[in-house]
Amino acid sequence: MLMQESSRQHRNIAVTNFDPLTVESKKVATVVLMLNSPEEEILAKACEAIYRFALKGEENKATLLELGAVEPLTKLLTHEDKIVRRNATMIFGILASNNDVKKLLRELDVVNSVIARLAPEEEVVIHEFASLCLANMSVEYTSKVQIFEQGGLEPLIRLLSSPDPDVKKNSIECIYNLVQDFRCRATLQELNAIPPILDLLKSEYPIIQLLALKTLGVITNDKASRAMLRENQGVDQLIKILETKELNDLHIEALSVVANCIEDMDTMVLIQQTGGLKKLLSFAENSTIPEIQKNAARAIAKAAYDPENRKLFHELEVEKCLVSLLGSENDGTKIAASQAISAMCENSGSKEFFNNQGIPQLIQLLKSDSEEVREAAALALANLTTCNPANAKAAAEGDGIDALINTLSSKRDGAIANAATVLTNMAMQEPLRLGIQSHDVMHALLSPLHSANTIVQSKAALTVAATACDAEARTELRNAGGLEPLVELLRSKNEEVRRNASWAVMVCAGDEPMAVELCRLGALEILEEINVSVSRKNKFSEAAYNKLLNNYLSLKYSQTGYLSSSNIISDGFYDYGRINPGTKLLPLKDLCLQEPSDQRAILLINSRSSDVSPPPSTEDKSSDVGYGRSISSSSSLRRASKEKTNFHFSAGFGSPTEEKSEPTSGRNTAVSKSTTKEKGSRKGRGKKEEEKVKEEEEVAAAPKLTGEGSLEKEWFPPSDPDFCVYVYEVTKSVLPITNIKEQIEVLAKYVAEKMGGKIPKEKLQDFSWELHISELKFQLKSNVVPIGLIKKGIFYHRALLFKALADKIGVGCSLVRGEYGRAWNEVKLMSESRKGVMGALPPLEVYIVDLMFHPGSLIKLRSREADHYRFL
Repeated sequence: MLMQESSRQHRNIAVTNFDPLTVESKKVATVVLMLNSPEEEILAKACEAIYRFALKGEENKATLLELGAVEPLTKLLTHEDKIVRRNATMIFGILASNNDVKKLLRELDVVNSVIARLAPEEEVVIHEFASLCLANMSVEYTSKVQIFEQGGLEPLIRLLSSPDPDVKKNSIECIYNLVQDFRCRATLQELNAIPPILDLLKSEYPIIQLLALKTLGVITNDKASRAMLRENQGVDQLIKILETKELNDLHIEALSVVANCIEDMDTMVLIQQTGGLKKLLSFAENSTIPEIQKNAARAIAKAAYDPENRKLFHELEVEKCLVSLLGSENDGTKIAASQAISAMCENSGSKEFFNNQGIPQLIQLLKSDSEEVREAAALALANLTTCNPANAKAAAEGDGIDALINTLSSKRDGAIANAATVLTNMAMQEPLRLGIQSHDVMHALLSPLHSANTIVQSKAALTVAATACDAEARTELRNAGGLEPLVELLRSKNEEVRRNASWAVMVCAGDEPMAVELCRLGALEILEEINVSVSRKNKFSEAAYNKLLNNYLSLKYSQTGYLSSSNIISDGFYDYGRINPGTKLLPLKDLCLQEPSDQRAILLINSRSSDVSPPPSTEDKSSDVGYGRSISSSSSLRRASKEKTNFHFSAGFGSPTEEKSEPTSGRNTAVSKSTTKEKGSRKGRGKKEEEKVKEEEEVAAAPKLTGEGSLEKEWFPPSDPDFCVYVYEVTKSVLPITNIKEQIEVLAKYVAEKMGGKIPKEKLQDFSWELHISELKFQLKSNVVPIGLIKKGIFYHRALLFKALADKIGVGCSLVRGEYGRAWNEVKLMSESRKGVMGALPPLEVYIVDLMFHPGSLIKLRSREADHYRFL
């Protein structure tokens, strides 16, 4: 019985304990299925087989991905068995080079498991393949973030000291990829990674040295890393590499690191002391490898920002080397050489050298297909031509204008800004400015003026200010549509843009049509708003505001009620009446086309003929009111002037607010020393004025020819034949008078006579000038009334006529608007008490010209407000 029981037990044992079985499979799918086995030996052998299969190529890696091998393998990374764990890690080191595998690994979030394999207690083989896996994955940005955020940087830095070269290589490669992100660079400094990286430069394996230099080339962009490099004698190691010919395969990257280090002043001094600068020059001159030349030129450019280095480079004739590098076939070398030339421009000797050699080559680079090359060349030219007329001229003579204007349409903001700077520098010389204008520069500046880049806006506005110095150029800018963006730049929040735009507006407001157009676009209101702000205003905004008003006198008089002696009334001026600041003043054409209304008449000054209403002929004029009187008045003026005693007064012109600073007329600033000379001068001027008036009358008499098929006739302001006669008579009768005071008195009497004569104060209310003006508006069917048609005028009519005629013959006076229809003229004459006193120029006194009650009399102004109203 016992024997039978024993036999049964033996049979049961034989059934449960299976003898070991060797499994062989030629199908990878079967092996992948084995990855789910619970037995360590099967898992280890399956992993080993898959590793060998993956090593054979990319197709096999893709096959493993398709068969679903990646997911079960990720679980094996943390397996308890060391062999299984090692083999799984080896597989991922190989598989992670496949992009699709990398994508799946990110989704499965296996980075943490791989980083765990870098622990010190793991085998060197695991370290090798885990670091290889991370190096492969760190190529992509998302994986970089995962590795950094899960603490992968610290164990990688520790492995830089591994005894295994493969571990070192994989670790430094991964670190190089990671430090492309600024957060990793900052953490690298905290982990004191510079010393172990520098140790890799002593490796016997070139690939490790190269990766270490590449990593240093990235991290030395940060100042703290440069300091750490210097403190750990890294500069010495770099110089030694550059001095060793056998390490020429490392020179490119070593030069790149040196170029970065030179930005740090202390490091640069150290490089200079070790002879590094001369070594840089030697590489730039003698190397045939473009990358070495490029990095050497980059280092020279950075070093040249120090005055002592520039001096040293100049003594070593670095200019010849840089000009030679401009002819390189490598774009990077051309860019670096151009940048080095830009830096060397601070040395006056270098600037002179590049006048004949360098500028022509740089102009050729402006025509390059590479936008970066064009930008660097334009920067070099900008620095070469700044404060150097000779270089600006050389650039123009080298066919640079056309290339620079073409560069204004570049895709790179830097190239546009630099080209604009060169054109501005050229435009300082009139012959060059004319050449620039002939190349249609105003159209080319439209795009830069519309740029969103504030530097481009600023430089473009400055170019406008430099080139729009004559009426033709300004007209071209206006026709091209350049005024709108220029005015818009006045609103800029950037101080430099606002200042340069104000400068450009000031230049563009150099004539009345432009000033009118700029005001229409809102420039005056914007400038007024700027000037109210203490923080936003600048000297150019204030000057631009004044220039706009001084060249749009109609608006100035309406807004301020004052025209100084330097504000010369020209044809087309009109007195609309008082308007509040900020109110738009309609153009004369629009006002002329309006129907007459009950508003006050708009007074027009115009001595030119008009196609709209041609001046009457001499025959018609003889019967016109006032023409015969004008002739007799002319003779009476001449008689009156002969009866007067000659006085030599020096007249100037005053402003209610700017009396001290306002310059006097050039004609009346000094006491006459020779009556004969003064007469001769005046007669000459009178003759010229007479000839000018005759020419104007001949033009007025000649009929204007218009094209028969023209769709729209050019508009002209209403003509004023009477005012033309006034100008002619005043030129003949008043201009030859040699005494300033007498001129003023005679002109005042003439104006009063044309406007209704002397009006006693007590009869002023009976002077029916309003009815006369209303009749003129009715006859003209317009609110605009030419000044010559007014035969009954009071204060503001007479003051305007006096100012207009005085400006025609060069008699200085101001025009001041008062309240209640009052206006008057102020003149400056030499003080009676100082007449004949030797020594300094005597002071001038201000007088009011009476045109109403006692025409021709002058009332000395003592207290401005009191005297005005007592007199008026």
